[in-house]
Amino acid sequence: MKQLIECVPNFSEGRDMNIIKQITDKIETVEGVKLLDVDPGAATNRTVVTFVGTPDEVIEAAFRAVKKASEVIDMSKHKGEHPRMGATDVCPLVPVAGITMEETVEYARKLAKRIGDELEIPVYCYENAAFTEERRNLANCRSGEYEGMPEKLTDPHWKPDFGPAKFNAKAGVTAVGARDFLVAFNVNLNTTSTRRANSVAFDVRERGRAKREGSPVTGKIVKDENGNTVMIPGSLKCVKGIGWFIEEYGIAQISMNLTNISVTPVHIAFDETFRKAEERGIRVTGSELVGLIPLQAMLDAGKYFLRKQNRSVGVSEKELLKIAVKSMGLDDLKAFNPKEKIIEYMLDEGDKKKLIDMSLSDFADETASESPAPGGGSISAYVGSLGVSLATMVANLSSHKRGWDNKWEEFSDWAEKGQKIKDELLHLVDEDTNAFNKIMDAFGLPKGNDEEKTARQEAIQEASKYAIEIPFKVMQKAYESMEIIKAMAEIGNPNSVSDAGVGALCARTAVMGAYLNVKINASGVDDSDFVNEKLSKGLEIEEKTKELEAEILKIVNEKIT
Repeated sequence: MKQLIECVPNFSEGRDMNIIKQITDKIETVEGVKLLDVDPGAATNRTVVTFVGTPDEVIEAAFRAVKKASEVIDMSKHKGEHPRMGATDVCPLVPVAGITMEETVEYARKLAKRIGDELEIPVYCYENAAFTEERRNLANCRSGEYEGMPEKLTDPHWKPDFGPAKFNAKAGVTAVGARDFLVAFNVNLNTTSTRRANSVAFDVRERGRAKREGSPVTGKIVKDENGNTVMIPGSLKCVKGIGWFIEEYGIAQISMNLTNISVTPVHIAFDETFRKAEERGIRVTGSELVGLIPLQAMLDAGKYFLRKQNRSVGVSEKELLKIAVKSMGLDDLKAFNPKEKIIEYMLDEGDKKKLIDMSLSDFADETASESPAPGGGSISAYVGSLGVSLATMVANLSSHKRGWDNKWEEFSDWAEKGQKIKDELLHLVDEDTNAFNKIMDAFGLPKGNDEEKTARQEAIQEASKYAIEIPFKVMQKAYESMEIIKAMAEIGNPNSVSDAGVGALCARTAVMGAYLNVKINASGVDDSDFVNEKLSKGLEIEEKTKELEAEILKIVNEKIT
């Protein structure tokens, strides 16, 4: 999975759009990063910017934005309602896809160090990136605000994590952190009562409600020995919530912030709110996502609701999204467009032509044209994807075969494995063509002086190795699919056993076809150890595949004759 990080810097300027644009323009100069949102606030004199991309590119874009902010914002003249201490006040990084929090922390600290070293701005690391427990809390780092920083920086206890312990009057101080993804999620109710909506919100939110003596509504609030209100916790961790009335829709909602969707995912928040509302005689009619959500969170929701129905979760990404949207009523108030709500889809290069997005006839026409790509490598990957798709189909048919109700989960697991391999092989359809293009690009590099010749030769070698790696991955994945195909031939719906047989033939073709591409591309690589390893392992995979194909076809033919 492609690694993606979100960055949400807050800049201390919310009134001058020219200044804000100068900062955001710097973000957009970095390839591999997409600017998602710019939200200025006049009263706070603060702008929240959201962009996302691959980790190194996000770090570069963030640095350029922080640098520009330090040049165009003068904190000595800044006034606003929101607490602040720097031109770039905070700069949190958020793991979105394919990356752990631990890895994100390392990127945050790398960014913080660069800001401190190159821009001479004092930097505190907060939340998950903090070096001490006290500094995890942003409020502690920012206490004193901009005006108090000259004195604070002289205190050894508050020595910055990076950068000089010296006040930067123009840029102030910056906090760089790593935090979990926050999802703003509203649940719609069939009531207009804010009080009743609040009751449900207090039931579910982590903070809960104040404990009262006697009546839970009118009773005296209970205080502890220190005079603090005693709270009755709600049922959901990492959830903040409140009830409100939305005049635009004429309904009450429970507005929630899910501060850690790995602890409380969106589907759990929805289901628990549904349950608590029902206990109070209120019906949930749907929900609403405010802002963006990672793809995986939606796929997890789709699988969750399918499992509740004892249905196979080994269905396509598109089907999982449809189930998630319908199950949570995300289209209750307005149409839910995944391309506008899911981060990964926002990053899709819409203008980039992909083979796998073509119709079957267009793909065949493109293959048959005078263009050398797509060629045998892409076709091998596509044939492999068809083979495992057939096995996945058998698993899904078997999961809801009449009389096999107790087997649905077993077949669901097989189907889920099949979908994963199918998606990987489909990705390799385009990647094989990309590998061919890399070789062509390398051969097109200048070869004038010795330095250019050396760079060109290195690029050719690197591209040629990649052109071996891709069909080798096709071999591995197609061979891996044989396990699923064999299982479906043995235990799947007997009416579909011939489909498993065809799947085996496709997988064999994919492995052997991809191996031909490994061998032909090997001739252009000078690294003999690399080549010999791939050829040796490739031959082993090919032989094992032929053996498995023979076993599967034997099973299939015995069942249909």
